[in-house]
Amino acid sequence: MTSIRFALNHMAAPSLAIGDFFALARSLGIDAVEIRNDLSGNAILDGTQPETIRQAAARHGLTIISINALQRFNEWNATRAAEAQELIDYAGASGAKALVLVPKNDGTGCADGERQANLRQSLAALKPMLEKAGIIGLVEPLGFEICSLRSKTEAADAIRELGAESTFRLVHDTFHHHLAGEAATFPELAGLVHISGVSDPSVCVSDMRDSHRVLVDGDDRLDNAGQIRALLQAGYEGPFSFEPFAAEVHAVKDPAGALRASMDYLSARV
Repeated sequence: MTSIRFALNHMAAPSLAIGDFFALARSLGIDAVEIRNDLSGNAILDGTQPETIRQAAARHGLTIISINALQRFNEWNATRAAEAQELIDYAGASGAKALVLVPKNDGTGCADGERQANLRQSLAALKPMLEKAGIIGLVEPLGFEICSLRSKTEAADAIRELGAESTFRLVHDTFHHHLAGEAATFPELAGLVHISGVSDPSVCVSDMRDSHRVLVDGDDRLDNAGQIRALLQAGYEGPFSFEPFAAEVHAVKDPAGALRASMDYLSARV
C-alpha cells in the first residue's frame, strides 16, 4: 500500500496563529505546510516578517511548501509584477519552496485564444523572476465556470511550450478537478495536490463553492479517495495538502481530531 504524504494549508485552521498552526501540523505527524497571504489578522497580512516564519518552521521541523497565493496571475500588468516580486521575495526569505498562482475568477479573460495568450504572457514574465529566486510557480486551474483557466491541459501545454517544466508545476485540486470535469491529471507535472470534500447532498456541481469545502469523509461527493489513488498509482510522489474553506470546519473545537479522522479515512482507502 502506498502511503499518502499529507500536508496542511493554513486554511485548515485559519484562526490559529502561525506558531500554533505549525504545532498542529506536527501533532498530526505532518512535516509540510502551506502559508497564506489572505488571512486577515494573521501571518502574512498582519506584517509578520518572513524571517520569523522561517525560524518558527525550523523550530517545528517543518518545510513550507508554498505561499498561497498570487491572485489574478494571468492578468499581467505593472501591479501584478510588483505583487509577484513581493511574494517571491517573501517566499525566499521565509523558506517557502513555491508560490501558488491563481487565475482570474470573475468571468473576464475567458474567451478562447485570449485566455491562452494571457496565460503565456504571464508565465513568460514570471519565469525569470521565479528562476532568479529559486522558487517554483504552482499553477492552479480553478474549476468554476467563470474562471479564466479551468483546464490543466491548457496550463500544461503552456508550460511545455515555454520549456519551463523545472520552473512551473501544476496544482491538482480535487475540488476544482471535479468541477472542471477534466479527465486528464498530469501526475508528472503536478507539484502539489489540494484536498477537500463536498458532503452537502443538495448542492449541484455547478453551484459548488469554497464555502462547501469540508474535510473528506464517507459522504464525500468528489471521490477524493479515487483521485488520490489514481495520482499515486500514476507516480505522483508529492504532498496532499488539506485546504477546507467551509466555516463549519474552521469552527471545529478540536481541529487535530477532525483532521486525524480525515487522514485515517483517506489512508484506509488508498
